[in-house]
Amino acid sequence: MGRVSKEQAQENRRRIVDTASRLFREQGTDGVSVADLMKAAGLTHGGFYKHFDSKEALVDEATARAFDGVGTGDRQGADTDTDGDAAKDARRAFVENYLSPEHRDDMAGGCPTAGLATDMARGATGSAARHTYAEGVREFARRMADDDDDGLVRLSTMVGALILARAVNGDPLSDALLAAARAEASA
Repeated sequence: MGRVSKEQAQENRRRIVDTASRLFREQGTDGVSVADLMKAAGLTHGGFYKHFDSKEALVDEATARAFDGVGTGDRQGADTDTDGDAAKDARRAFVENYLSPEHRDDMAGGCPTAGLATDMARGATGSAARHTYAEGVREFARRMADDDDDGLVRLSTMVGALILARAVNGDPLSDALLAAARAEASA
């Protein structure tokens, strides 16, 4: 088999990182083997180490990729950098979307704060992934802040409710958790 062009190698690496970002949020970093990841990316297992020194290096990069969408108006970030009523309306709309059954059910494409929380709690304290995660959480809190608070309580309510709603999905308690958190975080 011939050499892969530089452009194709970059595309393969991007595909691996994108796939890992989604799979890690859905299944956890320990729940995804390198072989399964590469298969999901449409590449061979043997090619992994041409792109990464270790799975931990991939976790670092995939965590950063998961937070790339923050602030772009998707589920991961609210456009609250406006003033007054516009910021309140943006925050309220974001909370509604974030604490929706659709977001609950889309773990792979959902918020990295909720999707990677347990992995980061179990990971090495000084890892690049944990640093990236902490910065992402800080930014999320900043976007949830208003004139009266720093956003930490709203963030904790939202992320905690989403994690719990996912854990009991299929039980009426799941929807009740989302509804209660929506009411609280929208206030």
